Amino acid sequence: MSPALVLEVQTICKEDELVESHKYHKGVKHLCERGLTKVPRKYILPALERPLLSKKDGATNLKLPIIDLAQLQGPDRIHALESLSKACEEYGFFQLINHGIASESVLEMIQAARKFFELPFEERSKYMSKDQSAPVRYGTSFNQNKDRVFCWRDFIKLNCHPLSDVLPFWPSSPAELRQAVVNYSKGTKSLYLMLAKAILESLGLVETEKNIDENDSCDLLKEFEDGSQLIVANCYPSCPEPDLTLGMPPHSDYGFLTLLLPDEEVKGLQIQHEGRWVTVEPIPNSFVVNVGDHLEIFSNGKYRSVLHRVLVNPSKSRISIASLHSLPFNSMIRPSPKLVNDANPRRYKDTDFATFIQYMASHEHKNKNFLESRRLSQLGDA
Repeated sequence: MSPALVLEVQTICKEDELVESHKYHKGVKHLCERGLTKVPRKYILPALERPLLSKKDGATNLKLPIIDLAQLQGPDRIHALESLSKACEEYGFFQLINHGIASESVLEMIQAARKFFELPFEERSKYMSKDQSAPVRYGTSFNQNKDRVFCWRDFIKLNCHPLSDVLPFWPSSPAELRQAVVNYSKGTKSLYLMLAKAILESLGLVETEKNIDENDSCDLLKEFEDGSQLIVANCYPSCPEPDLTLGMPPHSDYGFLTLLLPDEEVKGLQIQHEGRWVTVEPIPNSFVVNVGDHLEIFSNGKYRSVLHRVLVNPSKSRISIASLHSLPFNSMIRPSPKLVNDANPRRYKDTDFATFIQYMASHEHKNKNFLESRRLSQLGDA
């Protein structure tokens, strides 16, 4: 074959790949709506990265530590703080009960998200954007511009702070979505602030209720009150070959805390615990809360973000709602000076959201690779 002909064939192949890849940028829901009996090659993971769905592995379920918000707010707060600290250290996850958010607000949020994903593709696609800082963004996979293999997920991300600025950009259809997200975001933000204060206490950064210095506490919590919030509704359509792909690959969350409302009827969340992938058993009327990369940095490694992933289901679609919280977008995240000493030297570089977004735009998000990029090669060497 002549060099000119080889070049022509290579060019045609690359063009075909681009056309094929662009088709998947429209999302899994779009593919499924057009009829799908097999998982397309773009979604098939290498053999060693696929989930093991044998009966033996499927039976490996995990009941996470339970934190009772009522106990955290009651006379036994010190004991509850000890349980919270242990959960953050040993699991990086816990289930929160008695959270106080009205069941109507939770149900309305789930129903509004489900209705959004049921809209025609032409309506959903209005919110597709490559701008990761956009006030609203509809997309697929994890990072559809960089992912080598796409994951079986579509999402709608809504920036929730400040609400008055971002609300006009949110979808106006379905009609109930905006109000449902406003109510839900206010409830989860209040819940997050209670947990953030408890975490600061558990780390010894503010005094417990009995001896608290209100000025100290207010100064430290002010930045959390002004912090970022992102509501992400995830849709994982039923998958004809769930053993070949994942709803989300192994990853850690980049923020401070994530409050996840899991699908109570369709399990799928797995965390890596003691070297194994285990399926989380959701408790009705609870949140699954996990430590993010920013909290690992802030705690100087005392509390660790943990790898988690999402399985897909062969017969049922799955909806989950994540509320991701951290410090303000322009804040610098660094280890708390009170947690750095000779015995526990500084372990991470300073970071901010701009650094994270820049990293995400140029790298495939995999495992804890962003956090690893912020880890100091020599402890104590900033």
